[in-house]
This record gives sequence, C-alpha cells and structure tokens, in this order.
Amino acid sequence: MALRQSVGELACTLLSIVRTRLELLSLEAAGQKVHLIAILGMAFGALLFLTLAVLVFSIAVALYFWPTEQRYVALGLLALFYGLLGIGLFLAVRSKLLFAPMPFAATVDELRRDLSLLERLREPSTSVRSPDIPARKDFP
Repeated sequence: MALRQSVGELACTLLSIVRTRLELLSLEAAGQKVHLIAILGMAFGALLFLTLAVLVFSIAVALYFWPTEQRYVALGLLALFYGLLGIGLFLAVRSKLLFAPMPFAATVDELRRDLSLLERLREPSTSVRSPDIPARKDFP
C-alpha cells in the first residue's frame, strides 16, 4: 500500500509541476501577444505618417510655383512634423525589437532549473568518506 501511495503522490507532484509550467507559459504568451500588438500598432502608425510626409512633401513641391510664400511654410512644416513623427515611431519599434527580453524566458528558466534538479537526483550519491582521507580510528 505504501508503494501505491508513493507512486500516487509522485504522479500528483509531477502533474502539479506540469500545470504550473503551463500556467507560466500561458501568462508569458499573453504578454507576448500584447507586446506584438503594440509593435504592430506603432509600425502601422510609422508607415501612415511617413506616407503622409511623402504626400505633403509632394504637394509642397507641386505648390512651389504658386505665388504666395505662406503655403510653402505651412506645407513644409506639415511634412517635417509627419516625417519626424514617423521616424520617431520607427525608432521606437526598432528599439522594442532589439532590446525586448527573450520570449518565454521565465518558462525556459524554470524548465532549466527542473532539469538540473532531476540531473542531481539521478547522480549516484557519493560516499561520505573520500578515498584520499584515511579512516578515523575511534577505538583502540
């Protein structure tokens, strides 16, 4: 009966470990989804504003020959604003992609710790006495 209880407890422990690791994986997957949506949103914004910058710049060049100078300044400032905004968003996306932590790093770390624990348990136990140290004689 004791063997059956031990096997049952071991199975429960293993299932608990697997459940915990899967919960951790699902939490990290949700975080990665939010991270990806944020990057895609900023990338879309960068493309939108860079497209607007090109459009406004093209209109500024087309209107270059119109008689009033105020149109040049207004269109040029709009093109500069959209261009700077697009470049800023592009650099933000680039830095998020370059410096983001490895996906599922916590899960990988926990699994690595589990494996090292299992390897330590698998190793044969070393004897208490080292062969280099002579045995102690306690009695005459």
